[in-house]
Amino acid sequence: MTTLAEFMILSGGDNRPPMLEKHMYDSWKSRMELYIQNKEHGRMILESVEHGPLIWPTIEENGDDRQRQYEELSATEKIQADCDLKATNIIL
Repeated sequence: MTTLAEFMILSGGDNRPPMLEKHMYDSWKSRMELYIQNKEHGRMILESVEHGPLIWPTIEENGDDRQRQYEELSATEKIQADCDLKATNIIL
């Protein structure tokens, strides 16, 4: 059995996390999913991970389209934007 340190050496991971071998990925994936589901709004966070972040709506102002500001989002859109940020932080 190869140790994690040996995996790091093989992948050149002296200053970054090691790349997971395929047989190691499934257990980490299920651990991360369980961790995320245990968070507040866990289902929405998982949706962000699986399908990408919310595409912010645009509004027309003086003939130009611009993205809405956070303050202009609906309550549900604000929660989704917050979940997108949490998903990004968890992944990183």
